[in-house]
Amino acid sequence: MTRLFNIIEAQQFSPEVMAEIFAVAREMEQVVQHYGSNILNRRIMATLFYEPSTRTRLSFESAMRRLGGEVLTTESAQEFSSAAKGETLEDTIRVIAGYADVVVLRHFEGGASERASAVADVPIINAGDGAGQHPTQALLDMYTIEREIGRLSDISVAMVGDLANGRTVRSLCYLLSKYQGNKVYFVAPEIVRMKEDIKSYLSGHGICHEEVDNLYDVAPEVDVIYQTRIQRERFDNVADYEAARGKYVIDRKLLDCLSAEAVVMHPLPRVDEIDAAAVDDDPRAAYFRQAHNGLYVRMALLKMLLAG
Repeated sequence: MTRLFNIIEAQQFSPEVMAEIFAVAREMEQVVQHYGSNILNRRIMATLFYEPSTRTRLSFESAMRRLGGEVLTTESAQEFSSAAKGETLEDTIRVIAGYADVVVLRHFEGGASERASAVADVPIINAGDGAGQHPTQALLDMYTIEREIGRLSDISVAMVGDLANGRTVRSLCYLLSKYQGNKVYFVAPEIVRMKEDIKSYLSGHGICHEEVDNLYDVAPEVDVIYQTRIQRERFDNVADYEAARGKYVIDRKLLDCLSAEAVVMHPLPRVDEIDAAAVDDDPRAAYFRQAHNGLYVRMALLKMLLAG
């Protein structure tokens, strides 16, 4: 089993390492069904979150406890940690690394996890840094696609919504580029279109991509619709936010355009971009299964970081 150290960016994972992670994640599904394990007994994980989180923080904490470890947690660290007194991120990490065997960090600044890893002598896991990356989300997304579609190559994905600020879609693009024959459609309001660095990266790795205005034009062709919310917290101007939100909504009319084998994914939380009453009970709605897969993938990552 590959021994991981830091988890900072999606690009660090090869298809071979992802296959190992996913194999361990499937083992973790069985561990959960059989009431956990003690392989991380006496190990301690610190979760340090400077931005709000539900799924990421709780799934990491659940993962650690299901493997027999312990958790130290700070929610709203920007307000309720020594950051409020002016302490630098580097100093905070140096201190917390002395209390824990691994630190899970969410921060509002891109590149924060890389800065943390430069001063820590324990593993750092990037749980989202600004509009930069969210590598563990991308891994669970790929795991979900494999479980739902049955393959990770020769698939087409429509990424919809706030692509300029979406760290989940950025990270997912990096992982999709590791496999042959994939195609990505970017479907977003003008103000939040995918940034050029990601499009250039995909082109440089032979991945076809196309910007599309009308989601209905590509819905019949895609294997995955990856819907995201318009992120109010990333906008300085309320008028820009209001202009972007509500343009693309997954509803019954759109579901009728999808193939029977396609799936709808969403990193959550959702606001108004999915018609819950029309979509949630459809078997193609995979977003809650996707969220649950986060537990198994994060258990796998913690095992590969700390076990042995």
